[in-house]
Amino acid sequence: VQLVESGGGLVQPGGSLRLSCKASGFTLDYYGIGWFRQAPGKEREGVSCISSNEGGVYWLDSVKGRFTISRDDAKSTVYLQMRSLKPEDTAVYYCARKSRCRADDDDHWGQGTQVTVSS
Repeated sequence: VQLVESGGGLVQPGGSLRLSCKASGFTLDYYGIGWFRQAPGKEREGVSCISSNEGGVYWLDSVKGRFTISRDDAKSTVYLQMRSLKPEDTAVYYCARKSRCRADDDDHWGQGTQVTVSS
């Protein structure tokens, strides 16, 4: 089982980025994939999640309306489209496999991708 994030980078406030989480070693359709982030000096927090049965859910109120989660099972990839980025979105973003979005059973994690929002 492997999860590989990509798409992070440096962006100005108000800009956009699309993160990708490429899954391998398992059938993506059978699981949920959550996006999490951890800013320096802060605890990791859940951002969003998607599963075939539950659709997309957004755990953070601060990203609702700005972030969109989607999946392409044919490409075994989950995306997190981030718009109107703010400096407080700066963090390392991770994806993790879950049995379903409502479960607290993340069992495999990616290595993370850095997102920096700064002018």
